[in-house]
Amino acid sequence: MIIDYKGQQQVVELKIWRGSEYNQRGEEQLMDYLDAYHLKRGYMISFNFNKKKQTGVKRISLGDKVLIEAVV
Repeated sequence: MIIDYKGQQQVVELKIWRGSEYNQRGEEQLMDYLDAYHLKRGYMISFNFNKKKQTGVKRISLGDKVLIEAVV
């Protein structure tokens, strides 16, 4: 999802949790979007329906990009 507000763009990736490998592919996909839009920061929200999930927000630095990832 691309949010364009007051001339600034933000990229937000929405995913359903389907395991670590699927999550990693989502991060890579978000990185591609950031490259395409010439942005340094992106957001990913993962919806996890597992009973023993770990929710929270973490910051991931990958090269010159920063991903803010939330698991809910």
